[in-house]
Amino acid sequence: MAEFPPLVFSGVQPTGNLHLGNYLGAIRKFVALQEKNDCIYCVVDLHSLTAQLVHDDLPGQIRSIAAAFIASGIDPKAHIVFNQSAVPAHAELAWIFNCVARIGWMNRMTQFKDKAGKDRENASLGLLAYPSLMAADILAYRATHVPVGDDQKQHLELARDIAMKFNLDFAERIRAHGKGVDITVGEEPVHAFFPMVEPLIDGPAPRVMSLRDGTKKMSKSDASDLSRINLMDDAETISRKIRKAKTDPDGLPSEVDGLKGRPEADNLVGIYAALADLSKADVLTQFGGQQFSVFKPALVDLAVAHLAPITDEMRRLMDDTSHIDAILRDGGERAGARADAVMKDVKDIIGFLR
Repeated sequence: MAEFPPLVFSGVQPTGNLHLGNYLGAIRKFVALQEKNDCIYCVVDLHSLTAQLVHDDLPGQIRSIAAAFIASGIDPKAHIVFNQSAVPAHAELAWIFNCVARIGWMNRMTQFKDKAGKDRENASLGLLAYPSLMAADILAYRATHVPVGDDQKQHLELARDIAMKFNLDFAERIRAHGKGVDITVGEEPVHAFFPMVEPLIDGPAPRVMSLRDGTKKMSKSDASDLSRINLMDDAETISRKIRKAKTDPDGLPSEVDGLKGRPEADNLVGIYAALADLSKADVLTQFGGQQFSVFKPALVDLAVAHLAPITDEMRRLMDDTSHIDAILRDGGERAGARADAVMKDVKDIIGFLR
């Protein structure tokens, strides 16, 4: 049975400074995936309009994400790095998927409910349709795998629903045009144009929390810069933020169970474990019984050693924006060629005149 060629796709929004949570939760995984996969990594600037319509420096934010990709180790020659708005197929396919998806599906998205809050009638249509554009981002390349965090799993499930509905609605035309692949969904054979994209979850992704409140995720939108470690922070700033990080008066436990009910301690141990590629248990074997006055300096040394090379390279790249622009332009051309080929087939299947 034929299969869709394996392809990894993912993206990051250009909204504010990237921080340690973005790096550990997403970008570091992108770097690892490129070793054995064909990968497309996108700066999803169209999505950023749902969070903030008017940006003070959108070009700079786009370049910053691209710089973070490259400084972290993504190879833009072996793979593709580009910004979403450079490839019109994303928006074009999103409109088609808006007509495939059902309003009820969108209304069930918990992220929309969370972000729209109580005043849903005042939320933008773009925020409601966000998952449709995300599906188009993935399926414009017929990508088969997407690394996702917990907050995007539901959107990926919706992308599968949209792909399946398109495949079933246009099944006869897909077969008539010879564009499909025979796949099995559950126990049912389906002649599919779009793949059933799979999430890539290699073990538990580190959930990096605020340095000021261990019950909240580290966020670009937090009013306090002390709540996060930005990828552009220098060594002195990283040291200051970790030393000021909220903790409790007790020492570190010797067992992981001892972190229960201690969100700030759990967060700092988790950050150390992620940076050192250790388990929390391994970290507590080393530091159990120690006070934070001992642990925090060790975490500072580890964080600075890990992040300083990335920060230095990001700064170098941001000082030469022509180089970043050339990478994005080349990536946009290569991504566009792939997406245009998919869109040609989509238009033929639907019946548009070209």
